[in-house]
Order: sequence, then structure tokens, then C-alpha cells
Amino acid sequence: MKRHAQTFIAAALLGSSGIAFAQSSNSTNAPPPPAPPRTATQPPAASADMQAVLDQLPRLGAKPIETLTPVKARIQPSAADAAKAVMRQKGMSTAPDPAVVTQDVAYGNDPMHFARIYKPANATDALMPIIVYYHGGGWVIADVNTYDAAPRLLSKQLNAIVVSVEYRHAPEFKFPAQHDDAAAAYRWVLQNAATWGGDVTKLALAGESAGGNLAVATAIYARDNNLAKPLHILSVYPIANSSMALPSRNDSANAKPLNTAMLKWFGHYYSKSMSDMQDPRLNLVAADLRGLPPTTIVNAQIDPLRSDGETLAAAMRSAGDKVEQRTFPGVTHEMFGMGSVVRGAYDANMYAIDRLKAAFGIRN
Repeated sequence: MKRHAQTFIAAALLGSSGIAFAQSSNSTNAPPPPAPPRTATQPPAASADMQAVLDQLPRLGAKPIETLTPVKARIQPSAADAAKAVMRQKGMSTAPDPAVVTQDVAYGNDPMHFARIYKPANATDALMPIIVYYHGGGWVIADVNTYDAAPRLLSKQLNAIVVSVEYRHAPEFKFPAQHDDAAAAYRWVLQNAATWGGDVTKLALAGESAGGNLAVATAIYARDNNLAKPLHILSVYPIANSSMALPSRNDSANAKPLNTAMLKWFGHYYSKSMSDMQDPRLNLVAADLRGLPPTTIVNAQIDPLRSDGETLAAAMRSAGDKVEQRTFPGVTHEMFGMGSVVRGAYDANMYAIDRLKAAFGIRN
């Protein structure tokens, strides 16, 4: 059992996207109402290497998340575990890359208020760029352990400090707790980055899925509160649009490892009411997007959130922001941490890294 999954379970036993989701209940552990029958078309075929990862999920015992309670969903095998299974089949090491070292540091009073700081093992005294990274999991499942691959890769490839932020999870803590935590962590990084050897004048925000939403929402928060503005935003398959009529909600409704029914499951536990899902912090396409930093949006073709990223890019361009968006074919949600075994994910990694190098002024 993963270390932070134990924390989640304890919190649940103590009683402790932006998508148009079903009405939330007050129960922490009860599953949501059954999803309506799926009528969508079959999603596009995944590339062979992507499919090899997806095939591992049932072999590892993973069940459809939308049929589980949050506690059970948190402890079952993840897409990251499936990628590691493929790595083992190929004789590749699944141990963390020793070229990057980590340290967990608290940024608040709650047990989930901590960040994992990634730093190149051979770091010199020179100040390094900083990336504040927010992990995915629909604000309900997953943690910094699940999403280790991307922060570690970014730290190594960019010779940068990556601060991977943990935050409180729903349903124990519902919206806007995660957005509040993301903003608090950003303030904390600005105040403390120099002590880790970070250069706050070279700072980017990044995140995947729910974390891709948090990266953009935190940039808006920084703008509105006169905080130091990040140089760049990297938003990977973000939750960003409340419409259920988006093309990807239908064409990837039956996709794996994320499907449209799961989006409703996450919303059931995350939101307190239907009105929450129209809040511009979740429904980013309705937010005031003016004056945001240059942004890179990465999407996977086989993903119900694909249209979120595409429509967010359009909304940001309409607001006058500089944004590049790219949808990578043959890959699915969660691919970004699978570059060692999925070629499309590797291409997405290199694209994002090149964009961040340009933002930081790093020459190849």
C-alpha cells in the first residue's frame, strides 16, 4: 500500500473539469448514482506501445474507478503502476532515477500540506529555474508518489528545482480546498525558493489533469493578487470546460484509463453543488484569462478531456494570451509519465521540455 494512500484511508475512516457533474452527496464513502448507459462511439485505437500499458491494468487487478468508493479507488493499481509493469517486462529498472534527489517539506498545518522538492543530484551553487507542479487524480485520488515520473524528468532535463505540491483531497475536503492549497503552496514557494537554490525570476507552473487546471487557476490567482508572475504555464490534459457536449466527451467516453463516467464520479465527490462546476476556477474557459503568461497545453487524442485543452487554448488566444496547444495521436490520459515505454508520451515530454527551455532561456 502506498504511504499516502494510508493517510487518505485514515482521514476517510475518521469521517473526516470543469465538468457538468451529478449532484454531490454528503457521504464520504458511498458511491455515486449509477452512470447512464454509454452510447458513445468506440474511441480511436491506441498505439501498440500505449495499448501494452493499458492491457496491464486488468492484469494488475484494477477495477473501473466509477464503481468504487474513494478509499478503494485510492489503493488500487494506477496507470503509473501499469507503466512500471511494462518496464519490468522489458527488463528496465523501475527505481527512481538517482540523478535527481528529493525532500518532503511542509508548507502548511494539515498533514497533506507538503511538497516534494526535486533537485538535480549534481546541482551547483548557481541558482536554478523553479517549476511548481500539481499532480492529477481528479482532486480525489492519487498523490505525489503516483505522479513521480514527470517532476523527476523535468528536474533532470531542465536542471531545475521542481516542487511537486500535495494538497487536501475530496470528499474529505471539497472544492475549493484544493485550489486554496495550490495558491498557498505557490506563495510558499515564492518565499522559500531561494533557500533551495531556486531563482524566482525563472519560475513556471505545471500540472497534469486536475493539476493542469490548478496550474492555470494558480496563474490567475497570482495575477489577481499581485504576486510574482510565472514565466510559463505547462498544462497537460487539464480539466477546463463544464460542457458535456464537447466532442471528446463522446468519442472518448469509453476510453481507458479515463472515461466520461469517471469524470462524473470525480465531480460527485469533489463538488458541493452543481453551481460549483460553473465556478471559473473549474470552468476555466469562462474565467478572465487576460494577461496570463505564455502557455503550453498538451493533450492526448484518446481522452475525454481532449476538448478541454483545445477549447481552453482557443479561449486564451481570444483573451490575447500566447498559447500553443498540441494533441498527440495514439495516446491516452495519463500518458505524460510514460515516456520511457510509450513513444507518443516521449514526444509529448520533449515538446513540453523544449517549450520550458525556451521560457527559461536555456540553450540546447
